Amino acid sequence: MSNIQISDHVRYIGVDDKTIQLFESQYDVPNGVSYNSYLILDDKIAVMDTVDARATEEWLANLEAALDGRTPDYLVVLHMEPDHSASIHRAAEKYPEMQIVGNAKTFPMIAQFFPLCLEGRTVVVKEGDTLSLGNHTLQFFMAPMVHWPEVMVAYEQTEKLLFSADGFGKFGTLDTDEPWLEESRRYYINIVGKYGAQVQALLKKASGLDIAKICPLHGPILDKDLGYYLEKYDTWSRYEPEDKGILIACASIHGHTMMAAQKLAELLREKTSLPVVVADLCRDDMAKCVSDAFRYSHLVVACATYNGGLFPPMEAFLSHIKAKNYQKRTVGIVENGTWAPTAAKQMKAAFEGMKEIRLAQPVVSVKSAINDASIAELDALAQALLAE
Repeated sequence: MSNIQISDHVRYIGVDDKTIQLFESQYDVPNGVSYNSYLILDDKIAVMDTVDARATEEWLANLEAALDGRTPDYLVVLHMEPDHSASIHRAAEKYPEMQIVGNAKTFPMIAQFFPLCLEGRTVVVKEGDTLSLGNHTLQFFMAPMVHWPEVMVAYEQTEKLLFSADGFGKFGTLDTDEPWLEESRRYYINIVGKYGAQVQALLKKASGLDIAKICPLHGPILDKDLGYYLEKYDTWSRYEPEDKGILIACASIHGHTMMAAQKLAELLREKTSLPVVVADLCRDDMAKCVSDAFRYSHLVVACATYNGGLFPPMEAFLSHIKAKNYQKRTVGIVENGTWAPTAAKQMKAAFEGMKEIRLAQPVVSVKSAINDASIAELDALAQALLAE
C-alpha cells in the first residue's frame, strides 16, 4: 500500500498496479496505474469504492489492516466501471452487515455484474443527499456520463474532501515520479474527453464547494494549487486549445509522406517560435497523439493513399479524435499518392463532421516524393497556418 497520508480519520487503502500493460485493454501505461480507495473512520465507517480484480487480495488486506478490528458500516460506490467495482462482491461477502451506498442507476449495474443479494443492504442517494458518519458528513452530487451514467461524486463536509470518481485522474502508480499534466491530459482526453458538457456541469457544482483536497480514483491526491487542476479541466472540457502550437500527425507507408511532414515542420520552425510537433501515427502512442491533437491549436494531417482510401493509422486517428468531440481548431491537409491520390478528399470529409474546424489552404498533394513544386505548396500551407 502506498504511504499516503490524507488525515487522521481518512486513510488511503488503494493499490498500485505495476504489472498492467494496457489500461482498458487499449491504453499503454508504462508506469502502471493506481486503483484508489479510501476509508473514513468515524462513529460509522465508510469505504469509498473498491478496486480492480487484479488487486482484490491486496486491497482487502489494506482494508482489514486500516480497520484494525472494526467493521465497515458503508461501502460507497461512486463508479461502477470494473477497475473500481470488481471487488464489491468480495467485500460484501466479507462484511455482511455493511450497507452499499449508491444511486438509482448504481444498483441495476451491480446486479448485472454480480450474483449478489443486497436485499435490505442498499442506501439509495440522490442529488444533494447527505450521509452522516458522526463528525464527518458525505454529500452526494450526481455526475452522469463523467464518464458512465451512474457516476456520482462525494464531498466530505468536515475535512472539505472531494471524492471525484474518475475526475482529475491520472495514469501512473502513486510512486511514479513524473509531472501530473502529461499523463492526466492523456487520461482525460482519451477516457472522458467525449463528455465535455457533462464535465462542465460537474465543474459548476464543484465551484460551489470549499474544497481542500481532491481524492480521485486514479492518480495522486491533489492538495495544493487546486485552481490549476480545475482550470485544466475547464479548458479541456470546453475543447479550447491548451497551447498555441502545431501538431503534424503523419501516416506514412514507405517514408515519403513523413518526408513531406518533416519538411513542413522545418518550414514552420523557420517562421515561428511556436511548438511544432511531428507525430508518427504508425509508431507513436496513439493515445498521446490524440491528446496532443486536443492540446494544440493547429493540426496538420499528412496521409498516404492506401487501397483507394486512407492508410489505416490515419483512419484510426481520425476516428479517435471524432469520438472525443474534436472541434475549434485550424486544420491543414497533406496527401500523398503515386497514381490516384484520394486521401485528402477523405480526410476533408472526416473533418466536415466536426464542429468549428477551419481548413487552411492550400490542400497539398504530393505525388510520390516531394519536389520543388510540392515544397512550394508546403510553404504556402505553412504561411496559411500561421495566419490563422
